[in-house]
Amino acid sequence: MSDSSNAGSVVDGAPEPLPLTGERTVPGIAEENYWFRRHEVVYEHLRDRCAGKVVLEAGSGEGYGANMIADVATSVVGLDYDASAAAHVLTRYPRVGMLRGNLAQLPLADDSIDVVVNFQVIEHLWDQAQFLAECHRVLAPGGVLLISTPNRITFSPGRDTPLNPFHTRELNAAELTELLGDARFTVETMTGVHHGSVLRALDTKHGGSFIDAQIERALAGEPWPDDLTADVAGIRSCDFDIRTSDIDASLDLVAVATKPATSVSE
Repeated sequence: MSDSSNAGSVVDGAPEPLPLTGERTVPGIAEENYWFRRHEVVYEHLRDRCAGKVVLEAGSGEGYGANMIADVATSVVGLDYDASAAAHVLTRYPRVGMLRGNLAQLPLADDSIDVVVNFQVIEHLWDQAQFLAECHRVLAPGGVLLISTPNRITFSPGRDTPLNPFHTRELNAAELTELLGDARFTVETMTGVHHGSVLRALDTKHGGSFIDAQIERALAGEPWPDDLTADVAGIRSCDFDIRTSDIDASLDLVAVATKPATSVSE
């Protein structure tokens, strides 16, 4: 198990990478590249929604996504509870203003943010409704919530509890839509991440599931076969598709939701 006590420190002029914990994805690790690219494609797909905006990434993790958003946003604040992650972001991504705090109590003023980004985080939270209420509070009228999460139907098929021990509750598209509606958001779009042609070919090559082939090798605790390592390392974000069709067959759900521009009388 990696020692995270010095995560975020600088060695020979470069920040030390954060260790893999099972809770976050980090760039630059060949065996992790599939999951990194699967996350990266959503940042690329929705980054323009952050152009010229004041953005909060709630649950910023390693910080690579907040740094991508900083290319187009007026300003980006990252928020994470993990001290090592917060220190790492401050060192590695100086364009990102970093806060440490609890997502159930966002340390920001009412109506102060244009866009909240929350990718691959809500499934880790115990009180998802409270978090969404906080997003609604800090967003300005007309503000936008960008959210992604594993699709329960395909991520933990046939199970009442998540396969991933770090997940508390996974959602399908209907459940995510209902949760957002209960928090007084209007769902503008609900799309899903799917394998494109390259990844479908790799599914076939690796016994029907490229994902299962990776998980089996990781659980075995043995060196990966060279061909599997090469296939994983070669994945690009463009090898994934994001579309509205076949939402229940998607790998990850991607929602764009808005806070009403004007308050509605009770």
